[in-house]
Order: sequence, then C-alpha cells, then structure tokens
Amino acid sequence: MKDIRKGQKSAAGRRAPPAPAGKRATLPRALSKLGFCSRTQAEELVRAGRVSVDGHIATSLETWVDVETAAIAVDGRRVTAEKRVYLMLNKPRGLVTTRHDPQGRPTVYDCLAGLDHTHLSPVGRLDKASEGLLLFTNDTEFAQALLDPETHVAKTYHVQVDRHVDADVLEALVAGVRHDGEFLRARRAHLLREGGRNAWLEIELEEGRNRQIRRMLEVLDIACLRLLRVSIGNLALGDLEKGAVRPLTEAEVADLRRLAGKTAL
Repeated sequence: MKDIRKGQKSAAGRRAPPAPAGKRATLPRALSKLGFCSRTQAEELVRAGRVSVDGHIATSLETWVDVETAAIAVDGRRVTAEKRVYLMLNKPRGLVTTRHDPQGRPTVYDCLAGLDHTHLSPVGRLDKASEGLLLFTNDTEFAQALLDPETHVAKTYHVQVDRHVDADVLEALVAGVRHDGEFLRARRAHLLREGGRNAWLEIELEEGRNRQIRRMLEVLDIACLRLLRVSIGNLALGDLEKGAVRPLTEAEVADLRRLAGKTAL
C-alpha cells in the first residue's frame, strides 16, 4: 500500500490547515465518529501505520477524510458506522470501571455479559467503592461532550458520611477546598437526613475529578461511608436494580445532548 501524508507544509514553510467541508474530519476523529475507538486510540493506530484510506496507508494525524464516502480500514478490515448505543448501568459496589483488570478483580463489564460491548466504553468512571449511575456508549463525541468541564453537565451524588454535618461543612464544600494542589468544589450541597451517628448528603458536581467528593471530605476530616451517583443532568438512576442495565430512550439521549450543547451530534 502507498503511504499518503496530508496537511503538508506550504511553500512559505508553514502548515496550511485544510478547510473541512461537509462530513469531512481528520482521520482520528473520523474513526471516533464511526464508533470504532476513542480519538486517542485512533491516533495510536494511525501512527502505527495500521489505518488505510481508500486503499492507501495514512500515517498523518492531519489526514482529512469524508466520513460518509471514504473507505477507511484498520488492519485491512473496513470500518463502517455502527449503530449508536447508549446504556445506563446501576453499578454495584466492588466493581472497577475498566475492561480488563490486571489484578483480576470483577469489572463493570461483567454486568454487560450477553451484550455486544466490543466498542462500548464507560462515560467517565466510578471508583471501586462507589455505586450508581454509569453510562456506556460507542458514541465517543457524545461521551466527550458529557465529560467536558466546559459543558457543566451536573452529576448528583448521595453520600453517607460518618458524622452529623452542620451548615459550615456544607458551605465549605460549595466554597471549595484544596487537595494535593487542586481546587475542588461542589456546585451544590445539602443535608438529606441524619441518623444516630451519621448523615446523608446530596452533592452536585459540575465536573468529576478523580475521587473528588472523597478528597473534599478528607480535607474536612470527614469519612465517606457510601457514595452513590443518582443522576447525570436530568437522567436519574430511578428504580433500576443494582447491577441491571437498560438502554436510554431517544428522549433521554436528546436531553443529554442538549445539556451538553451538542444537539447536532
């Protein structure tokens, strides 16, 4: 196969960016839009010389293709647009959010047994000790839009802590704290209920940094006993049973796209 390299430098020595038109996209983005893999994974495939366009190996990440008409192949096998799939899982505690775990621990994909999840990826993560709403999709641009902190799609959690909580704690969560050099804050926090020695809080985040709620509580010397994600945007976990999976409705997908400002996806 020939090696094509697009996006070459102009005579003046500067790269002249190609002007996209219609359904044109860079090759890594095209693979992502087709639901084959993430853009980062696609870039690795292109660099490795495993991707061809119209029968020619393409090794430049700046190769532009028409997503609808170009014959794109990976390792010689044609990549075609997959039907977009959107699932929600009520993640049980004790599962790791990864496809393959080097330590052999059970993963969230165990809940997808019997489904074709070859190209399905989780939208964000819940750590091993956390529970609740976790989305899966092969629509990588949809996933990236929901995770982009600039879109401000709210994620709401119910959190059990090891003590009673007063207004000062709730105000501190919203004002923000520093942990390991990062500034972490909740968009909203309020008390749900109290028991004899503990309390349940509802905490809403605009972005979900790694173990963010647990780290914020740690700064305030509060232990997190349980953490359950109950909604993403207007999509609520509802009465979905623990470990159960269901597809999102068209209306639910459209609403999440609207919240993410990506109605044209």
